[in-house]
Amino acid sequence: MKERLGRWLPSPETLQRNRWLRWMGPVIHHPRLWHLNRKGVALGLALGIFFGLLIPFAQIPASAALAVALRANLPVAVASTLVTNPVTFGPVYYAAYRLGKALLGEAPAPDDVAMQQLQAVHQEPEAAQSRSLGERLSLWWHRFGNVGKPLALGLALMATVGGLAAFFITNGLWVLRTRWVRRKRLRARSEPPRNTRPPTQDPS
Repeated sequence: MKERLGRWLPSPETLQRNRWLRWMGPVIHHPRLWHLNRKGVALGLALGIFFGLLIPFAQIPASAALAVALRANLPVAVASTLVTNPVTFGPVYYAAYRLGKALLGEAPAPDDVAMQQLQAVHQEPEAAQSRSLGERLSLWWHRFGNVGKPLALGLALMATVGGLAAFFITNGLWVLRTRWVRRKRLRARSEPPRNTRPPTQDPS
């Protein structure tokens, strides 16, 4: 299982070249950040999903920083932020917006208007890529004001529930998998060896 998981995760070289992680320097080389154990993987997955759902950009540095602080698995934390991507952000943000509206007891805007506003929150023009982090945050906050409380409330709830669910489900599946493998090994050791036929002799 660890070998399969390792093939899907970004390599140390990939993370070192990531522009969002260069500021971390040699910190990302700590062995505990790369060890595939139950706690590290579960916590890394929870952090990645939490920040991937909670904020529309800078998910990687946010999840990586907390992964370093909590000694979670860094590649898992970075990779799992892709829970929101150009394919999934539309349904995720729309569901969060509708959830927030329902919790606040407000009527949602028409679907086409809501989707335009949500796309503006998530997408950045190419000119904004060269801006500083402070300028990008200001731009995002201005766009975020169009959908405001409903989206924030929905994303916060989905991120919290998603992160907690990822942590406990991963822990549970890891424990079940470990027990199954252990029982399989014990069963194989306790089984008596199978009788083999003696070699036949040539009558000649």
